[in-house]
Amino acid sequence: MKILVTNDDGIYSPGLMCLAETAAEYGEVIVMAPDVEQSSMGQAITSGKPITYKTSPIHFEGIEAYRVSGTPADCVALGAHLFDGIDLILSGINIGANLGNSAWHSGTLSAARQAVLFGIRGVAFSVSVGEGEPDFESLKPFVKEALKEVVHKHDRELLNVNFPRNPEGEIVWTSQSVRHYDGRVIDQKDPMGRQHYWFTVVPIEEVEEGTDRWAIRQGMTSITPMILDLTDNKYLEQLK
Repeated sequence: MKILVTNDDGIYSPGLMCLAETAAEYGEVIVMAPDVEQSSMGQAITSGKPITYKTSPIHFEGIEAYRVSGTPADCVALGAHLFDGIDLILSGINIGANLGNSAWHSGTLSAARQAVLFGIRGVAFSVSVGEGEPDFESLKPFVKEALKEVVHKHDRELLNVNFPRNPEGEIVWTSQSVRHYDGRVIDQKDPMGRQHYWFTVVPIEEVEEGTDRWAIRQGMTSITPMILDLTDNKYLEQLK
């Protein structure tokens, strides 16, 4: 199996290293990740200038690795173009959960969606954070179990995997929560008195049982199957 690994945190992310090293147990791994952080870029592509890539400044033991001057979606597109026979594209492990409505702007999940647009299975991985970075070495066994679940047991095209900060071992299949946050703009002033604005997220505390947010609250690893089709089929049926 030939596996392309990317992310949105950039080539220097320890989460990328963790995922690439663990995925190497399942096949040949190639890393193509953004040269700078591209968090919350969604499915943006670079269309007004060329995309370039260089050998990674970070050494991945036994793994071909490159940094790309583009977005996560660019990394997927370029990787699929340069390397024949990619069977699976993995994105992450994002430092920070991608739950609920964050799926709309997550660069991590968008890379997996871009894979599906190219006819390749895409799986996104994220982990919740606390005051410090996650312990990726301790997380590796849980990543391995999640990979075993999505590579060997299921063949869904698009999956969103989220780990709690301290997983307790159980993996559950969940739906996407639709109450993840209340996005709002906050105005502030910089030290020079100039007006600026932050687009920020205020979590909504209610969680629906059986959803991705609910699973993470219970200390379980969440896997959410997703689709590309945004059609409101229920409404179409009502029109008929």
